[in-house]
Amino acid sequence: MEMTTLYLDRKGLELVRDGGRMMLYPAGIAGSGIPLTGISRVVIRGDVTLSSGLLGVLAEQGVGVLMLSGRHGRRTACLLGRPHADVARRLGQYRLFFDPRQRLAWSWRLIAAKLTAQHRGLEQALAGRPDQRRVLTGALRSIESIRDKVKDAENLEVLNGYEGAAAAAYFRGYGALFPLELTFSKRTRRPPTDPVNACLSLAYTLVHFEGVQACQGAGLDPFLGFFHQPAYGRESLACDLIEPLRPRIDNWVWRLFRQRTLRADNFRQEDSACLLGKAGRQRFYRDYEATAPAWRRWLRQQSRIMARRVLALSPQEILPAVKEPRS
Repeated sequence: MEMTTLYLDRKGLELVRDGGRMMLYPAGIAGSGIPLTGISRVVIRGDVTLSSGLLGVLAEQGVGVLMLSGRHGRRTACLLGRPHADVARRLGQYRLFFDPRQRLAWSWRLIAAKLTAQHRGLEQALAGRPDQRRVLTGALRSIESIRDKVKDAENLEVLNGYEGAAAAAYFRGYGALFPLELTFSKRTRRPPTDPVNACLSLAYTLVHFEGVQACQGAGLDPFLGFFHQPAYGRESLACDLIEPLRPRIDNWVWRLFRQRTLRADNFRQEDSACLLGKAGRQRFYRDYEATAPAWRRWLRQQSRIMARRVLALSPQEILPAVKEPRS
């Protein structure tokens, strides 16, 4: 059974534990109860108060908590439950990281899958936008050409270059799918400058958190990736895992606008930032929850595959390399 996400996107909310329930107290309104069972993650946006007792229970039950800033919806913090008890998985992951051949093999499969998904997404979009055939066909041919070269990448630097070139070609085609009123032409972040980028940023943030949860649940270290280099404060393995999902997320965002689930009037401009309004966010969350279960299953599956791979590396192969400190 797919677990539920609780979205708290309203100022002045207070959430406390009451037995086996969470009691939600909006300002000036009597509280309502939410059963703790069946909740797998909580997404909080803006000024919401949680009791320490409730946070402890959520952590004990493995419920992740993602906190987003009120204005731009950027991730400010996330809380996860207890880590997986099998340290052998993380030891194997660290050993794999220091094997250039294994890192490249993992990264090659990752990027090959992403490029295949990019190609499939634009190919499917062509049926809905035949008027953009020239742009889309050009993007498809570019991705095909780059995909043929990926398997011959000699190192991660070369592979990263191919991935970047494919992304540039892909977004040239993807940008042609949207009406001009949305002013989307390229990927922009921090802040997103148009409605499409605002939705892409929020969707990527949510799916990245799903990836972090999947890594932790499989006993892996979310911060140590293979294609994405380690970076301060970034869960690089989660970044790795969601790469092949990005084209599917992009296609879902296109569908939001194509089916008019979201429209330009759901957004507003503040300075250089484009912000999704509250009514639009409610529609976004509802549609996301209808679509995300398949992505979550895929992330869990890939995390388990990686965990089995690193478990094949015996911890005894790692420990002798650690020398005792000299007195």
